[in-house]
Amino acid sequence: MAIAAFPSFVMDCPDPRVLATFYGDLLGWKVDASDEWGEIRSPDGNQCICFQPVKDFKAPVWPGQEVPQQMHLDVMVQDFDSAEPAVLELGATKPEHQPGKTFRVYLDPAGHPFCLCTD
Repeated sequence: MAIAAFPSFVMDCPDPRVLATFYGDLLGWKVDASDEWGEIRSPDGNQCICFQPVKDFKAPVWPGQEVPQQMHLDVMVQDFDSAEPAVLELGATKPEHQPGKTFRVYLDPAGHPFCLCTD
């Protein structure tokens, strides 16, 4: 028996508006954000990612675990060479440490790691 229709999750961050805009643009989802809360929804409305401000937010440290990443998103893309410039233009950064061949690690504007992945 399902309790909820679909899960969503909430990411801590220093600025919900910045992070909601970043991920909304990355995924092509609708953005609704203010200084107190950010939310993005898939076009069908069945998926949601939220962003809440946290005072004294400490960004995860990649690849170390001094401040653990706690979670990350995997975003499927057709190929890295066309997706990477677009992600960097949105405000992501690409750390030097890249541990895999079927994914690339990036950091969002708040420092959370996320991956672009291919099949």
